[in-house]
Amino acid sequence: MRVQSLTLVAASAALLAPTTLPEPPVPYRPREEPAARSEGDVRAADLLALVRGCTRVSRGRYRPDAGAPATIPVCGLPGAVFWKADMDIDCDGRPTRRCNRRTDPHFWPSAAYAQSDGRRLNAEHLPYIVLPAPSRVWDHRVHGVRGGSVAAVVYRGRVQYAVVGDTGPRTIIGEASYATARRLGIPADPRCGGARTGVTYIVFEHSRVSPIEDHRAAVAEGERLARRLVAAAAAPAG
Repeated sequence: MRVQSLTLVAASAALLAPTTLPEPPVPYRPREEPAARSEGDVRAADLLALVRGCTRVSRGRYRPDAGAPATIPVCGLPGAVFWKADMDIDCDGRPTRRCNRRTDPHFWPSAAYAQSDGRRLNAEHLPYIVLPAPSRVWDHRVHGVRGGSVAAVVYRGRVQYAVVGDTGPRTIIGEASYATARRLGIPADPRCGGARTGVTYIVFEHSRVSPIEDHRAAVAEGERLARRLVAAAAAPAG
């Protein structure tokens, strides 16, 4: 009887209680990618102020893409070389979810340089840039640039530090890893991503990060060298 009485009371209370409508479902929102931002304290504007002119160090000029006119020289700064180009997406190296033969029809499962443990570089996670293979147009080795050298990549007010991680065709310049593009806010799809113009690559001569896969070390060294480059330009002549 007690159980029955409690049940009847509970039922009556439920009928007398105000009706509460269920909350509407939360609309689906796709996960947002981290916002692109600069690395370090050196401003993009300060670096771009250094590359307004060009003291050419290459014998000739490079093409941004196969079949395009050769219009891009490699220029020199005290302690660095630079060029202004487009950005094509390099996914070569270790196969990952975003970089593999299915996502990139030109995928190659190796890069010119490897990690310290012998494994392939991971283009999806490691910011690196691609140099044209040495040729009569320009030989980067003459300037102390090699695998693991540090670069500052500037795009739309952002600075991203990277390492030299691969080499490409002898006549083409302007390529970087999936990770470099993504961190700069450039569409990183290897099939249709990249930037058509507006990317500045500054590579510091005789610099090197070891192990090559240590991005924190690349940022620290790149920031130090970029700060030194800007300070040297601001110092009074004589």
